[in-house]
Amino acid sequence: MSHLLSKAAAPDAHGCIQKITPESANWKYVGFELYQLAAGETLNHLSLDNETCLVIVTGLADVKAGDEAWQGLGERMSLFENKAPYSVYLPPKLAATVTAVTDLELAICQAPAVGKFPVRLITPQMCSRQTRGVATNTRHVCNILFDNLEAESLLVCEVSTPSGNWSSYPPHKHDSDNAPSETLLEETYYHRINPEQGFIFQRVYTDDRSLDETMSVENHGVVMVPEGYHPVGVPHGYESYYLNVMAGPSRNWIFHNDPDHEWIIAADKLKT
Repeated sequence: MSHLLSKAAAPDAHGCIQKITPESANWKYVGFELYQLAAGETLNHLSLDNETCLVIVTGLADVKAGDEAWQGLGERMSLFENKAPYSVYLPPKLAATVTAVTDLELAICQAPAVGKFPVRLITPQMCSRQTRGVATNTRHVCNILFDNLEAESLLVCEVSTPSGNWSSYPPHKHDSDNAPSETLLEETYYHRINPEQGFIFQRVYTDDRSLDETMSVENHGVVMVPEGYHPVGVPHGYESYYLNVMAGPSRNWIFHNDPDHEWIIAADKLKT
């Protein structure tokens, strides 16, 4: 199995099925955890030296963070309902408690920060949504904590890709700290598939092919992208969802397309 692929584990005592840390990924910035909680179960989280985005992936939850508290957050019970999520932003060193009102899938997205922004609720109306690409390159993006809202390091978004389509395509990379041409951003992909027995393909490769991994990813798998291009392909008959977390030395998403495949952009424009 590729060292870039983390398969889901059975839930531990806290409900965690995925835990990616800078230490485990051998990088500096991105942390990602995924929890599955039954109705009535509670998770305590301390953000330490990180800013955190708690994403209610599916289900309903009560969230308390510092002096703020919200009841019954959430709306979608399936990732494939075409709805944006509720999320909560936490600054460093703030404790939060999440209690599942229904069965709950909760993502914890983290990156280093010093505490420039306060705790706040991110509603579906605050997310920005767009459709990118044409034909079999069509995908639907929901920006949760991206250019729609301020943060110190974190960039968080969701992408839904229809059956038989491609996303993160043409292949692009963001592994060079060379703004304004390109920025360095580590990235995780948390994959969900409908129906759940399906799989997707993701390739991660560099120009010199010193890194070149192609993975078959099943439901709840996480792909880590430390560098290189990273396209996703969805087989016929299945829908793809993934939650992206990015962070790096600066909070700017400036990417560079693989020159061998950049012609696709111009060809697609002729179709629109």
